[in-house]
Amino acid sequence: MTKIKVAVIGCGSIAKYRHIPEYAANPNVEFVAFCDFNKELASEYAEIYGANAYTDYEELLANEQVDAVSVCTQNVDHAKVSIAAANSGAHVLCEKPMATSLEEAEAMIKAAYENKVYLMIGHNQRLMPPHVKAKEILDSGKLGKVLTFKTTFGHGGPERWSIQGKDSWFFKKDKAIVGAMGDLGVHKTDLMRYLLGEEVVEVGAFVETLHKHGDVDDNATCILRMESGAIGTMAASWTYYKGEDNTTTIYCENGVLEIKDDPNVQVVVKLLNGAVEQYKVGGIATNEEGGQLASGVIDEFVEAIVTRTPPSISGEEGMKSLHVVLAALESAKKRVFVSLQ
Repeated sequence: MTKIKVAVIGCGSIAKYRHIPEYAANPNVEFVAFCDFNKELASEYAEIYGANAYTDYEELLANEQVDAVSVCTQNVDHAKVSIAAANSGAHVLCEKPMATSLEEAEAMIKAAYENKVYLMIGHNQRLMPPHVKAKEILDSGKLGKVLTFKTTFGHGGPERWSIQGKDSWFFKKDKAIVGAMGDLGVHKTDLMRYLLGEEVVEVGAFVETLHKHGDVDDNATCILRMESGAIGTMAASWTYYKGEDNTTTIYCENGVLEIKDDPNVQVVVKLLNGAVEQYKVGGIATNEEGGQLASGVIDEFVEAIVTRTPPSISGEEGMKSLHVVLAALESAKKRVFVSLQ
């Protein structure tokens, strides 16, 4: 079959560690172009993969025949680059958070619809084997109704991950819009929506800058109420300096479900009757050394294009998770609970 011609726009760490190597490992993909503000960075990848290098995404889209685009830019550019790519006739895989407002997100979805291309958002937590297994267990009904939950995603900060280090755009409000809440919190809000199969209807949040330089938050702690009435906490942090925490615990009427970032056992079910089930299903991709497991996002995106099947992590799904982030920011600013209904 003809290979899918892919362009990567934004060649920072998420492209370096996830998108580029995962595309390279997929037999259905051919790189045609790389784009970055830093021409040397784009040229480096272009040379490796026999592609062309650009510093202007509009020039890339005008000059290249592109089937699919990964948008790995700073957050503030997600919408305009995704819309331009869709208008050029390319399928779009956009990193999270997908946009900086619901209006931008809606415009992205509209552009994809009007150009008959797919828009997928890179919420890789849904695809991690422990989370897929946890979803299967919850859907089986053995644990009964979900009552409460707690979920956490934290690490030492983007300076340890970004190729720009402490000068990363992640710390700049005019480029990132939001800090840990948008970087990590959006992952966990999306995960809880996925696991529970329902929407967040109310949010209360503290979104603070406690320790980092820069003008965005480095910690967020939220209270979430779900459609069913279940309530829980979500913590996102860039100040877990002694190691990453990517765990979730769900308390149900018949027992508890634990999801751990553990090398031996990742999912544990403890039932009221005393039974304990343990599952070793594979790790959760992390930013830690040695934690660069395949995200599954690129393979899912390519599979959608090859089979002409809309991706499950659609623009609409990304917008619903973005809505929770924006509500958390509003809650923190106004010191009130915010309804999403």
